[in-house]
Amino acid sequence: MTKKYELTDEKITRFGRTLYRIKALVSFGNVEKDDVGGFVEKEENLDQEGNAWVYGDARVSGNAWVSGDARVYGNARVSGNARVSGNAEVSGDARVYGNARVSGNARVSGNAEVYGRTEIIWISNVGSENGTLTVTRSKDGGLFLTRGCFSGDLAEFEKAVEQTHGDSQYGKEYKALIEYIKLRFGVECND
Repeated sequence: MTKKYELTDEKITRFGRTLYRIKALVSFGNVEKDDVGGFVEKEENLDQEGNAWVYGDARVSGNAWVSGDARVYGNARVSGNARVSGNAEVSGDARVYGNARVSGNARVSGNAEVYGRTEIIWISNVGSENGTLTVTRSKDGGLFLTRGCFSGDLAEFEKAVEQTHGDSQYGKEYKALIEYIKLRFGVECND
C-alpha cells in the first residue's frame, strides 16, 4: 500500500499527548501532493486509504479514527475511541469523543459536542434538495441543526421552515421531523 500522507516534524503537545502535523505524499480527493494538513497523534488516527483528511488546525488523537471520505477541519477535535467515516464532516470548534460514531453524510459543526450514542442523529433525503439534516447536542445542552446552508438551534430551524416552506409538502415533512427531533432529544413538544 502506498502511503498518502506522512507525519512531519512539526508537533504540538496537548494534555500530555504529542500530535504531529500531516503532509500529503500524493494527490487525492481535494488534497494536492505536499499539502499540509492538521494534527494527528499517530498514523492509526487517519486512514492511509480513501480521501479522508484532517485540515488546518484540527486534531485527532487517542484511538480516534478518521476514514472513508470524511473531513475534519477548522479547530475541530476528534479523540477517545471516536470514529468519523463515510462522507461525514466535523468542523468549527466541534468536539467528537468517547465512543461516538459520526458517519454517512452527517455534519457536526459550530460548538457541537458529540459523545456516546444518543447525541447525534442525521436524516437523509430531506427537503426539496434531498439533503441531509444533522442534529447534535451543543455544549450548552441545546440542539444544533444543519441542513444545506442552514445552521442554528431548533427554534431558528422551526422559524426557517415556516418562512421557507409554510404548509407545503416539504413544510409538513420538516414539521414532522421537528416533532421527532424533540421526542428523540427529550425536548418539550408543543400541544
